[in-house]
Amino acid sequence: MESSLDKSRSHQVYLETGGKREQDKSNVLFGFTVFLLSESMVFVSFFLTYTILRLTTINWLPPGVSGPELSTPIIINTVVLLSSSVVIYLAERALKRHNLWLFRVLWLTTSAMGAYFLAGTLREWRSLDFGLLTGLVGATFYLLTGFHGLHVSAGIFLQMLMLVRSFVPGNYNRGHYGVTAISLFWHFVDVIWVILFSLLYLWRA
Repeated sequence: MESSLDKSRSHQVYLETGGKREQDKSNVLFGFTVFLLSESMVFVSFFLTYTILRLTTINWLPPGVSGPELSTPIIINTVVLLSSSVVIYLAERALKRHNLWLFRVLWLTTSAMGAYFLAGTLREWRSLDFGLLTGLVGATFYLLTGFHGLHVSAGIFLQMLMLVRSFVPGNYNRGHYGVTAISLFWHFVDVIWVILFSLLYLWRA
């Protein structure tokens, strides 16, 4: 039979290991939260700049330019991106239940939805009647949508990295902090798009 000393040692090891895991999780999530806050400040500065320029510029749209207009493809693109937040949440829940295959399917679906959004953004760029150098409307529109698209691309890259790592045996034995952090990043990207959608398409000149 296991002696009381052995039991005490086993319990101590369990406590130390569990404590280290919690500390690792806390450090990862804290660091990523700081990163998201810094990114939020960048986007907020862009939003404020855009708002001030819109309110202080008399001829916001140059002659012959209609500006970005709300259309069915834009609405579909928005619905797809926002729905991907639900899908990635379900993927994270599947991983917590140790259902790796469902996690992979939902995780890959999230990436596909993000890729669809990026493709829709590029299609819109090609159809616009103004370019990057078309006054303030062109400069701000392409800067805002391009910077957001860069974040969507980064999110897809990180998701693919996590998907590959999910096939490594024992990868989640110490937790899935990376998946949690990337899920937070993806929700952040979606929230930013809601604000951009309101500024660029719902606020008409």
